[in-house]
Amino acid sequence: MDRRRFLQLSGLVIASVGIPGVLSASDTTKTNSDLFFDLSLAQWSLHRTLSRGELDHLEFAATAKKEFGITAVEYVNQFFSDKAQDTDYLDEMNSRCTDLEVEQLLIMIDGEGDLAITDEKKRLEAVENHYKWIEAAEYLGCHSIRVNVFGDGDQEEQKMAAVNSLGRLAEFARNYDINIIVENHGGYSSDGQWLTGVMEQVGMDNCGTLPDFGNFCIKREDGARWDGACVEEYDRYRGVKEMMPYAKGISAKSYAFNDSGVETTIDYRKMLQIINNTGYKGYIGIEYEGDELNEYQGIRATKRLLIEAGKAMG
Repeated sequence: MDRRRFLQLSGLVIASVGIPGVLSASDTTKTNSDLFFDLSLAQWSLHRTLSRGELDHLEFAATAKKEFGITAVEYVNQFFSDKAQDTDYLDEMNSRCTDLEVEQLLIMIDGEGDLAITDEKKRLEAVENHYKWIEAAEYLGCHSIRVNVFGDGDQEEQKMAAVNSLGRLAEFARNYDINIIVENHGGYSSDGQWLTGVMEQVGMDNCGTLPDFGNFCIKREDGARWDGACVEEYDRYRGVKEMMPYAKGISAKSYAFNDSGVETTIDYRKMLQIINNTGYKGYIGIEYEGDELNEYQGIRATKRLLIEAGKAMG
């Protein structure tokens, strides 16, 4: 019996004793029962701390629960990039999360090749590079991997390349009960209409989106992917609204807060109202990326704001 099936069957037995670490995202008791969503923590919120060696990847789940009271985590593959097929290491991740009663939701995948590149050989190589992460996600009991759809060529060429890659990945992932989800992460993926058009053409239930409150820069100076000033930006509220019909997760990006605890670049109440209007009841992941507060402060500030704004929805 594979681990995903074991967890599904076990959940039927132990749901009554309330162990959230082994239940599916849809069954887990809400962290705040008066909210329409539950909270998770994206590992990228602590990327500086992890990169400096001040926190080990294996301690992330414990930090999420003990420091922030969050019992669901979203991984970033670069923090255990050589461990996708290391079952001893994955077993240790599973063991720690089971002991902590922390649920492992998804893995965000970077650095495995461009899925919307027009060169077919390179595109197929990128697709195959993602297979091991689908297998790792299933082994960890996650529901999804998050992928990027970077590429070259014009808008239509990238669209067709993305449809091809995502279709292949979703077909492979179907056998593992894993979703392939795309975040607005720069380039055409930050164009809500373009991304939903990709979803429509893929047309598979296990292929969806991960709307992020930030990341709506379509074009940067000198064609840079990450750095440089943004010269073309998509409306974030329109983009999230367009992606919500395909959403299998939400990323609450945050950057800066005023003295009242309000995020100064994103209207959180407006965002949550858009999400609530769609009937979404899943997780919203905290992803602090600011500089003014340290990472721990930023995570706490984002959590407080999400709870306050969520309660305002009624």
